[in-house]
Amino acid sequence: MKQYVVDAFTDKLFSGNPAAICIMDNWLDEEMMLNITKENNLSETAFAVKTDENYQLRWFTPGGEIDLCGHATLACAYVIMNYIEVGTTSTIFQTLSGELIVEKKKDIYEMDFPAYDLRQVEVTKEIEEALGVVPKAVFLGRDLVCVLNDESVVRNIQPNFDKIQNLEGLLLHVTARGSDVDCVSRSFAPKLNVSEDPVCGSGHCHLVPYWSRILNKHDIVAFQASQRSGLLYCKANGDRVKLGGKANLFSVAELFI
Repeated sequence: MKQYVVDAFTDKLFSGNPAAICIMDNWLDEEMMLNITKENNLSETAFAVKTDENYQLRWFTPGGEIDLCGHATLACAYVIMNYIEVGTTSTIFQTLSGELIVEKKKDIYEMDFPAYDLRQVEVTKEIEEALGVVPKAVFLGRDLVCVLNDESVVRNIQPNFDKIQNLEGLLLHVTARGSDVDCVSRSFAPKLNVSEDPVCGSGHCHLVPYWSRILNKHDIVAFQASQRSGLLYCKANGDRVKLGGKANLFSVAELFI
């Protein structure tokens, strides 16, 4: 079986977020998919199977299956459009988060994702101790979102991963308004055995609705300030979010399973 590794949300190799992609004729059992994911040791490995004109798509982290992943969806669409169904410009995925459509617009792959509802929660002592800083506001959707005062704090923060494990939310995102972009963020996922997710698409399904409201604009350019870094071209659209980004192929391998 072939496996592709694609750097997503970037226009150059060795940046963005790498995802491993397996396009299969039939499903493997969950234990095998999780073992492949652990062997890859990337934040995400995606598995897709063609059904009629669409694809079923599932995402796995080293800690288990997840309900939504942006960068691996982009990477999977990139593989399908460039190596499986060459020349196509649109792919539809059936997923745990419903139907997801990815469209290629020049060199941008634009995904239509559900937005998460956010509710403001208390800034607790536990949150402060986990971050090492005091956030100006905290919101909870699937993930915990901590809004900080300055982008330099986001870029330099060194959270306590053990203490993040005890907080609400699946992932933890820290974010602030950007100077050259609309917002800057970082994403941490120790509950999924991923210390820091280099560029988190599903995290921006939390961040884009927030910054759209705060900045009073629909189009949001977002920068993920991890060591690898990544750029997302986003649009808030009611209960949906459009996430766009570029991608680069790193490798193609054969799996002997």
